[in-house]
Amino acid sequence: MEAGGIFEKRAPETFRSDGGNGKCLSDCVSEYLVYLRSVLVLSDNTVSAYGNDLGQFLEMPWIDGKADVRSVRTEHLRQCIGELSRKKRAASSINRFIAAFRSMFAYCRKVGYIDVNPALAVKSVKAPKRLPRFMTQAEVDELCAQPSVNEILWEKRDRALFEMMYSSGCRVSEISGMSLSDVSPDFSQAVVTGKGRKDRIVYFGDDAVKAMREYIEDRKVRFGMLNLQTEKSFFVNQNGTRLSVRGISYILARYSGEEGTNHHVSPHAFRHTFATALVTNGADVRLVQELLGHSSISTTQRYTHISTEKMIELYNKAHPHGGDKK
Repeated sequence: MEAGGIFEKRAPETFRSDGGNGKCLSDCVSEYLVYLRSVLVLSDNTVSAYGNDLGQFLEMPWIDGKADVRSVRTEHLRQCIGELSRKKRAASSINRFIAAFRSMFAYCRKVGYIDVNPALAVKSVKAPKRLPRFMTQAEVDELCAQPSVNEILWEKRDRALFEMMYSSGCRVSEISGMSLSDVSPDFSQAVVTGKGRKDRIVYFGDDAVKAMREYIEDRKVRFGMLNLQTEKSFFVNQNGTRLSVRGISYILARYSGEEGTNHHVSPHAFRHTFATALVTNGADVRLVQELLGHSSISTTQRYTHISTEKMIELYNKAHPHGGDKK
């Protein structure tokens, strides 16, 4: 801990309004969340995450939501970070908290509520670098085969679900939100709506296409043609209505838990595995960026680090003088 740094434990000073006619802090937060939803058109989940962090900011014991936003000083923001650190919050959570108030104050500066942005001098905390969790090909094959060999829930649907997630690299929310009309007649591709409500095309391999066709036919048998006309969602639950994100997570938990592979993975592991497989097999990183729907190339480039580590691991196992010999 740095001497005199932001994590020094001391009694914080509560800021108060300077009596001016400026905008109060809580009103700024509310207005900013409306801006995110209506102008930037961010997803409900993203806006909710910002709202949670900014709500946490307003609940800090020395923060007065009724105070003039111009009264906020850099030291107040640093005290907030110190409080989260003392509560043993993860670095990623603290940095998300910082990003929330940093962007909110940038908005206030943009619209003229403040003349000086107090968040500009606040730095993110150092976080340990963690590579995304991905599955090996053998693990993917075992998991995708589970619905057929271990009939836990709905074999045809669950096989199609796993194959589609692996083949396309879609986010779980994109799979849940997919409609029948989004999928091409030959099941080879689909239009999905990603973050920022941006549409992109994703593609499905032969195994996924076969599984999707079998699922739709099985769905007709189970619920009849009327269901396909009234329930436009591609994936439905046992009641014939849209399969939610939580429902997909539950399905995967059952098949990767003790009843199935006993090697739990999250839905996002399919996305990581998809990206890692493409990069490892020589796909251009900008192509992978487009397929994943990343707005920044830097987000995609982390998969090149995974590829490098994987190659080193394989080298150590295969080379006579490798470092992984027993």
